[in-house]
Amino acid sequence: MKNKVNEIQISYKERVTSPFWKKINSSQDASELLYEHWNKNTIEVQESFKVILLNNSNKVKGIYQLSQGGITATMIDLRILFAVVLKSLSVAIILTHNHPSGKLEASKADILLTNKIKKAAALFDVAVIDHLIIAPNGDYYSFADNSIL
Repeated sequence: MKNKVNEIQISYKERVTSPFWKKINSSQDASELLYEHWNKNTIEVQESFKVILLNNSNKVKGIYQLSQGGITATMIDLRILFAVVLKSLSVAIILTHNHPSGKLEASKADILLTNKIKKAAALFDVAVIDHLIIAPNGDYYSFADNSIL
């Protein structure tokens, strides 16, 4: 009798061709793109965590929402984050989450999580370019601009 196993396939479907991908040159470019694509009905209510997936030229391959939580926190599963990063063959990422309160400061938990992700990303040769905190009014805080990345 033959042993049976499940087949595993990994795929990435490109719906927008690379000549049309937006290039990220600054934290402001990233924050504007994120705010444009954030659900304005929930940005003041629930914390969400997203990742911008980039190619080697810092062009956006896509934005993936990793989690949606409560008023003051959301859970991040690094295994899911890196499954998405690797599946999309991204070489760099920008982390982001919103603060429904509008408070634009990195908490100790935000900094610890960012460092944990950076350490894991280094194992896969994936660069963590920035971590942005987005406020409901579109303002933002950049870890890179504030030298805490």
